[in-house]
Amino acid sequence: MKLKGLGLKIVDWYIIRQFLGTFVFSIVLMIAITVVFDANEKLDYFLKPEVTVHEIVFDYYFNFIPYFISLFSPLFIFISAIFLTSNLAGRSEIIAILSNGISFRRLLLPYIISAGLIAGCNFVLTGYVIPPASIARIDFQNKYIKNKKVDYGRNIQLEVEPGVFAYFDSYRDGSKMGYRFSLDRFEGNTLVSRLTASSIRYDSLYRWTIIDYVIRDFGEKHERITSGTRMDTTLTFMPSDFLISENDCQTMTSSQLARHISRQKQRGIGNVQLFEIEYHQRYATILSFFIMTVIGVTLSARRMKGGMGLNIGIGIGLSFSYILFSKITSSFAISGSVSPAVAVWIPNIIYGFITVFLYRRAPN
Repeated sequence: MKLKGLGLKIVDWYIIRQFLGTFVFSIVLMIAITVVFDANEKLDYFLKPEVTVHEIVFDYYFNFIPYFISLFSPLFIFISAIFLTSNLAGRSEIIAILSNGISFRRLLLPYIISAGLIAGCNFVLTGYVIPPASIARIDFQNKYIKNKKVDYGRNIQLEVEPGVFAYFDSYRDGSKMGYRFSLDRFEGNTLVSRLTASSIRYDSLYRWTIIDYVIRDFGEKHERITSGTRMDTTLTFMPSDFLISENDCQTMTSSQLARHISRQKQRGIGNVQLFEIEYHQRYATILSFFIMTVIGVTLSARRMKGGMGLNIGIGIGLSFSYILFSKITSSFAISGSVSPAVAVWIPNIIYGFITVFLYRRAPN
């Protein structure tokens, strides 16, 4: 009996409901355990007199929980697929379904639909909902737990606009001051103007104040020199363009990440690997949901002497190896050994082959 207009049978909807329910249950259970352990680990920080309960609950945990869910969703969906399918196999329901002429490929349909729904929600959350919310969480961590914010830089060089290059010997974000600043303008390969200054102060929204400056304009036959003690100007870059913190990529939406990566590359700033990894990871995770789901189902479709515990053990081992492998390949991208796109997609490619192998050995 098919439901009108959808082409899905009652058994499909049964599997979808059970799969999504198991996924939500596993997330709630894991989140509860994680919050307890995390709170115990950070108890000394939370007991500081300047930390309020409102900040702990709403600034930190209210934003920590969605971030944790999105980070480990592939693991949750893997465990859900194994748990549900092991239960179905243990009650001989898989055998009954296959005996009624439904192929194993057709059996995977409700699992794939469920994985697609979860992947779509996760993509929207990680790409557009969680990043703005992560600002409060990261600010809380920097303020009370461990400050990972970069507020100092040396030997900073970037392209302000085509043919215009800026250089700082050093910059301190606390005082908003840069030292030994220069701004070079080129026409083709010819230097036409150079500004040097002992210091420069950032005001707000691209506004800078240049202090003790000298401007040299180079003509064909002569050089004009202009100097002054103070000049307010607009330069199309901000300290955040070159003072890049480890967690900055987590606070950007996918469209913001794409623009930031393009802009930084155009300006000659090379340390954008973390942003590229984060950007590609959000898309690679979509495929990982389907890979983890199919592996989980194919591992659990047969009744095994070890029971459900053995299936879950194998599944958790594979899922953690996938996460570990992803971290290893990402470290190669950070070091510059491979491109971020390749590093992020390699685990999916390798585990894709594992998925095909297990699918061919699945019961029919």
